[in-house]
Amino acid sequence: MLTAMNEDTFWQLIDACTPTGPDPDSERLAAALTEHLARSPVYVVTGFAEQLSWALYRLDRRELGQGLSGDSFLYTRCAVVAAGREVFEGVLRDPSAFAPFATDLIWAESLLYAPDHAYERITGEEWHRATRYSYESYANTKGWAA
Repeated sequence: MLTAMNEDTFWQLIDACTPTGPDPDSERLAAALTEHLARSPVYVVTGFAEQLSWALYRLDRRELGQGLSGDSFLYTRCAVVAAGREVFEGVLRDPSAFAPFATDLIWAESLLYAPDHAYERITGEEWHRATRYSYESYANTKGWAA
């Protein structure tokens, strides 16, 4: 069981839940994350959602998303997060590292819903989540400034 959620714990959990072998749409990763989170206190689930939103917000930048639809850009950013901290930080340092995700349309939409599914399993209620940072495409106004 997790006891806290900070950036390091977030990335450790992504790493611990990453399956061996192919997981092209990160469905197995999302399922493992949901299982882990569903065995944790609600504040861990909400903390995970905050960290996920922050990571996706940081990737919400013009040099990465130009030419992609809002949904394509969101799901592709999810794939970068699903690939782990090293890949995520590599894309932040060098935007050209995002190109394979965008070109091949590598998506991990299911990652978005892991905290929501875990919350619902814990509480029995649907979560109407509101995180500090929006993960929606084009929400990071500084990232899209000319």
